[in-house]
Amino acid sequence: MSFFISDAMAQSATAPAGGAGFEWIFLVGFLVIFYLMIWRPQAKRAKEHKNLIGGLSVGDEVVTGGGILGKIKKVTDEFIVLEVADGQELKFQKGSVVAALPKGTLKAI
Repeated sequence: MSFFISDAMAQSATAPAGGAGFEWIFLVGFLVIFYLMIWRPQAKRAKEHKNLIGGLSVGDEVVTGGGILGKIKKVTDEFIVLEVADGQELKFQKGSVVAALPKGTLKAI
């Protein structure tokens, strides 16, 4: 039955010249691409959001993550109170604010 199965031949122990260097270049290139396309933009967005949250003050017009627009009436360490309509106030966590609007946007809508 051995005529159906060919004999296995082992490869020699020596590696081809230049093979290990190419692997390192590929790995370094992958890490550079990962940094430029994923890590750096994410860190930039996180920094911008932190600055936005830190700069919230009474009277600012903002949009929450759920798409609710309102004017800030009260700011505490963790929460803000938004006036979404005349006499209608809602309490949100500061982290739910995704954008600040230019003054007068709510009147124009």
